[in-house]
Amino acid sequence: MPATTGPHTDSAPRRLIPVLFIGVFMAALDTAIVGPAIPVLRQTFGIDNRLVGLVMSVFVLFSLCSTALMANLSDRYGRKPIYLFSVAVFGLGSLLIALSPSFWMVVASRAIQGVGAGGITPTASAVVGDVFEPAQRGRMLGLIGATYGMAFVLGPPLASALMLLGSWHWIFLINLPIAAVILYLGVRVLPGAPPALALAPQAALDRSGIALTFVLLTALVLGITQVLDPLLGLTLWPGLLLAAALLLVLLVAVEKRAAAPLIPFYLFAQRQLATTYALAIGAGFGMGSVIFLSSVATHAYGVTAQHAGFVLLPLVLCSMLGSMGAGRALNRAGPRNMVLLGFAMLALGYGLTAVTSQGLWLFLLASMPVGLGVGIVVGGALRSIAIDEAPVAVRAAAQGLINICTAIGTLMSAASISAMADLAGGGSTGFAWAYAVVALCMLAMLLLTLMLRKKTDTTLQTV
Repeated sequence: MPATTGPHTDSAPRRLIPVLFIGVFMAALDTAIVGPAIPVLRQTFGIDNRLVGLVMSVFVLFSLCSTALMANLSDRYGRKPIYLFSVAVFGLGSLLIALSPSFWMVVASRAIQGVGAGGITPTASAVVGDVFEPAQRGRMLGLIGATYGMAFVLGPPLASALMLLGSWHWIFLINLPIAAVILYLGVRVLPGAPPALALAPQAALDRSGIALTFVLLTALVLGITQVLDPLLGLTLWPGLLLAAALLLVLLVAVEKRAAAPLIPFYLFAQRQLATTYALAIGAGFGMGSVIFLSSVATHAYGVTAQHAGFVLLPLVLCSMLGSMGAGRALNRAGPRNMVLLGFAMLALGYGLTAVTSQGLWLFLLASMPVGLGVGIVVGGALRSIAIDEAPVAVRAAAQGLINICTAIGTLMSAASISAMADLAGGGSTGFAWAYAVVALCMLAMLLLTLMLRKKTDTTLQTV
């Protein structure tokens, strides 16, 4: 059964905008704001670089696992309770991190925080599909994408200011008043589930799918990040990735028999959606490739580590402009053309980044199409296709798959670029080769985009 009865025509959409965007911004800001706190956490708890990496890895793992579950629950029981629950859990995790007396409680609390974060963005995107008219959705989804650019602009300096004025605890405590505002407003303006949904008989929760999805994503995240290898002194990642592949086959078989599958794999049978999810992996790869650009500036152009973040300001600003501009142009140009433009910008920008012999000016120039491309591909275009093509009854699940695929692509980029750079000799030469490969990958995504239909049917699905 659908979670809503269709787009609203009253003033509800205007009142919803701050509830949705502040929530997404909170989750995005936490990802960007934690980075500067890593050295402080390492010093505070007396741990090494290998252990402190768990602060990020555990958050990513639990947010990924939570995404599929929260999206499924949102489709079953309505957007409002799941969105508010996700925000509340995120706030609880933030509070527990700030109160943690030990590093391992920080890790456990980051897992709780990740559970909450996993439900915020897909549920917010599904609300956009439920409430806003088709002509407005592109702009709204583009603004959701733009919040990530805003978070990356504000996150690092805000973290530095909070630690300068107080301590690292305030990086997490700042989430509490934000979550409180979202909960206060959300109770009043988020649309409840229609009576038909409340009265409809529900199939049993897909417990087997939940368990298999958690184990699969755990193996995949640990295999891609290789976080256990240095901790245990073993080479586990090939076995973990093989296990993930086998678990995926098993999960598909189990979900095909489930009455209400956690992950509706039948969505992949629809070419438009299957292509969209493949492109979401590519979009995540393109977005994650930004991580090592500061290393290029350091190795190739002698920029100090303290100033490396400043050379990415053109990229971040262009990312914000790309997200907002793509959202406004989405209905007029169509999702296919916007995605084509996004991957073309990424291919151009990363290709120029691979040319390290022309000086810092070319690097700064290259970062601008990279920022525009990231803003476009992680903006509203792919989410718009998923909203238009997926049945309403699994709209949040379709959005959750966008999140999962994007996150997997991001993890893959972080692991592969460092490996390619080391394989090519490291330093500026190694990163130049790595980014040349990234540019080729973005060209491959551009060609894959041609498989999308030229114009998406915006008629809402009802089955």
